[in-house]
Amino acid sequence: MIETGYRGPQTCKIVDITYRQLDYWTRTGLVIPSLQEAKGSGTQRLYSFNDLLQLKVIKSLTDAGASLQKVRQAIEYVRDHLDDDWSKVTIVTDGNGVYACTSDAQVVDLLRSGQGVLGAIVAVDKVRDQLAGTLRELRPVGEQVEYGSSDPKVAATAKEG
Repeated sequence: MIETGYRGPQTCKIVDITYRQLDYWTRTGLVIPSLQEAKGSGTQRLYSFNDLLQLKVIKSLTDAGASLQKVRQAIEYVRDHLDDDWSKVTIVTDGNGVYACTSDAQVVDLLRSGQGVLGAIVAVDKVRDQLAGTLRELRPVGEQVEYGSSDPKVAATAKEG
């Protein structure tokens, strides 16, 4: 299967984060590039669509005031309990806590339980749709790479990247 991979600079532009943020989040394991990790000098990370989605969710939560530590806990919960299926979750923050909700009833429960005013409700399926639209608008872009292609030129580009 051929999947589009996005190099660091293009990923930053798409997600609207700095390269320093991306590098830190990747080095600390908050987001792991699923297509290709950097393996020393001369190689670049390649991020998949799902990686971009996670980065957009992380950015939304930190923009709403959630600490990176709380965001990390929510991301790990999704990875561990929902098989990394981001379409099954809505992530909510009140600026202090970050909550992963797997049903509308859970979101309503959070709203009723006196958690305070929620700073952000990140409906991941909506973020996914917005991200897909952004990527359609950006094509063609020089920073995306077809990963897993049998075309030697494309495969070489992915390896060089």
